[in-house]
Amino acid sequence: MDVNELAMQPTIETERFDLRPLRVSDKGLIEMYSSDKRVAHMTTSIPHPLPPGTTDAFVARAMKDDRAEDIWVMDGTKADGAEVMGVISLQRMDRNQSEVGYWVAPAFWNTGLARDAVEALVKANPMGHATMFASVFQDNAASARVLIHCGFEYLGDAESFCVARDSTVPTWTYTHKL
Repeated sequence: MDVNELAMQPTIETERFDLRPLRVSDKGLIEMYSSDKRVAHMTTSIPHPLPPGTTDAFVARAMKDDRAEDIWVMDGTKADGAEVMGVISLQRMDRNQSEVGYWVAPAFWNTGLARDAVEALVKANPMGHATMFASVFQDNAASARVLIHCGFEYLGDAESFCVARDSTVPTWTYTHKL
């Protein structure tokens, strides 16, 4: 895939929200939500407390033409919702595969937002990959239910380092053949 194809990240529309590429104007809300300990502790890469410049670097990486990951904001403005409700991403992998990652702001937990976002991303399959993977910490059963609902199948146990917890955390890994 050449750089021009990478730069063209699509907007994925649903009735309730759009998954759209990040904008510089999203920094404030992303920083506010991702600095919440409850969010950071359920991701591998968000530190807590959030150091200055972390969000700037995240948004800059997301907007690069030669990025290895496409990142979308869950934008609910089309239905009079919040402009940033969470983030979902696809990390490019080898062998026609990608890895899904996401977090939802606590104000939108238990609303079906994560399920709808993952479902929309899988259905759109914007990278055209044959397989998507995802993993969740074993103490995050809600995210495991989201993946199962969206057609992901349990692959096995593993572990990942969580920056916010400063420790290795047991995970469940899932796969979805497309």
